[in-house]
Amino acid sequence: MARRYRVGRLEQEIQKEVDDILLKRVRDPRVQGITITGVDVTGDLQQATIYFSILSDKASDVEKTEEGLKKATGLIRKELGARLSIYKTPEIEFKQDASVREGDKIDRLINKLKQQDK
Repeated sequence: MARRYRVGRLEQEIQKEVDDILLKRVRDPRVQGITITGVDVTGDLQQATIYFSILSDKASDVEKTEEGLKKATGLIRKELGARLSIYKTPEIEFKQDASVREGDKIDRLINKLKQQDK
């Protein structure tokens, strides 16, 4: 129980710090305007998966953003190490959050049904 609480706290802290690092330290235009939507940390605190979303749903924009994040991973991890008070900074991996796109799809379907009812 206490271990899960620690992981949850660390996930929140990583999300807050990565958001701040992307805003203030990373100058790559490919990663401007992204939102960190969540973080999953393994139980041993060695791996962190950071989920992000972007406003554009074009495949080329997603690829550019992923390339920019991959390039900035070293800087982000170094900054996390300096900001977090943990023994070892977890390896980080970025993944696009599909839930935002799925939510938008559901929204469009609901609106379509409402239009059909009228």
